[in-house]
Amino acid sequence: MASTDTKRTTSASRNSATPAPSAADKSIRELVQVARLLSDETRLRILFLLAEHSELHVTDLCERLGQSQPAVSHHLALMRVSGLIEARREAKHNFYSIRTDAFGEMLESLFTVTGEVPKKVKFHDFTLTSSGR
Repeated sequence: MASTDTKRTTSASRNSATPAPSAADKSIRELVQVARLLSDETRLRILFLLAEHSELHVTDLCERLGQSQPAVSHHLALMRVSGLIEARREAKHNFYSIRTDAFGEMLESLFTVTGEVPKKVKFHDFTLTSSGR
């Protein structure tokens, strides 16, 4: 009899409703996705190149990275779909740049999990300052 009761309890616990994820959970999941995306060396190099040069076209990125156009385009597509970069077409070239607003929104969601956005956040010798909205 005891084993039957255990099965019923286990079955009942499986059917119980799970609580909806909180805003903090959603923010953390989004940041984990970005971290996974940028854990690839080529994508991180692309991000640094775009930060350094503001905007680059695919051919230029291929030359700087020493990789084929299909490989670089694949990385760019993943980054574009995630919202980290944006594309601008001019003639037959696609130019890519960082969506700085996307990074700002991610940082804001990270720091607002516990309440209000702090005006300054210090990381060792580096300080992020928010002008607020």
